[in-house]
Parts: sequence; structure tokens; C-alpha cells
Amino acid sequence: MPTLLRLDSSYDDAASVSRALTATFATAWLAGGPDRAVVEHDLRTDPVAPPGRGALHWAPGLRAPDAVVPAGAEAAHARVLDELLAADAVVIGAPLYNYGLSATLKAWLDHVHVPGVTAPFGGDEPRPLRGRRAVVVATRGTAHDDDSEADGRDHALPVLRLILGDALGMDVHVVAVDRTLSATVPAFADQRGRFEERLAAATAELRELAART
Repeated sequence: MPTLLRLDSSYDDAASVSRALTATFATAWLAGGPDRAVVEHDLRTDPVAPPGRGALHWAPGLRAPDAVVPAGAEAAHARVLDELLAADAVVIGAPLYNYGLSATLKAWLDHVHVPGVTAPFGGDEPRPLRGRRAVVVATRGTAHDDDSEADGRDHALPVLRLILGDALGMDVHVVAVDRTLSATVPAFADQRGRFEERLAAATAELRELAART
């Protein structure tokens, strides 16, 4: 059964643009066949705690001989990894908070980037997620029409591209919407029209992506 992992990391469950867009992608993806399934993981209501032990960043065979990992921590780590490994594709809601990732999404990344398990280390180990589609829905509160990654105002997308794409080998596709605060903050109301244009374009792009994922 083809499975999509829908991962949301917005702190807002009432007016989140990223949540609305990951839902759009998931709905369109389900329309691709009756045998498809979506697994939803909301990092706000079901957060992933940071690994806690450095040993969890490595495959068991690469850990120090005296490394001790509590069974509960190992089980929580395995749950996050298994959820991703079981998915044929993933859509990630990644709002920009203070120029970076949400704390919960960063913790999730710390669990899934494991040299010797999901990423190569010291040889030609296979990457089990190589080639799988990862759709990143990037939302920003203010204007980011220029290259915000290049000028240092977006520290979220570079990390996601590096870990999901370069390390895990996934096929990363970013769909971005800016000026989201124009819908709720009066000071940015004059940018509402541009936000709605970007939102409509992102919605159409996500539906098209889902149709070929």
C-alpha cells in the first residue's frame, strides 16, 4: 500500500498556512488511487523529544563500546525512524520561526539522520530513502521574494535540503509561500494581495506535484 507521511510542525493549529497546504497535498495524493494511505504526524500534539543520547545519532555498530542508551529512548528513536522508512513519500510543513526550523522539526531531523542507517558513513552503504519524494512546504511570515537562503535570512531550508537531500538522498521539492502574517497582523495587511497570489500558486503546484508523486 503506497503510504504518504504528512509531517506538520507549525505551533498554530487554528490558522496555519503550512498545515492547510500539507492537507492539500495529502488530499490530492490520496486521489491518485484507492489503495493509498496517509500517516499523519503532528509534531505539535505529538512532539518528538531530542535524542538525548549522542549514541542515537549513530548506527548501533558505530557507537562507542561503552555507549548506554535507555530502552525507552531507543524505542522512541526507532519509532520515528520506522515511520519515515515505511513511507513512500513525505510532505513536511516547515514554517520559518526566528529565521530557522521549529524546535520540534529540528528534533525530528536529529532522529532520522543516522550515519550507517539512513546516511552513508565511511563506505558505500545504501541509503534506504534514496530517490523518495520529500515535499517541503516552506512558509514565511514576511516578504521573502529575494533569495533568503543566500542572504542568511532563512536557516531552515538549507538544513532541510542538506539532510533530506544530500545526506538521505531524497528527491526534495520545495514549495514556498511568504507574507503569511498579512492574514492576521494588521501592520502587514497591505501585503495581503501578494500573499493570496503566492498561496494560490503554491496550492496549484502542490496538487500537480501530488498527481505525479
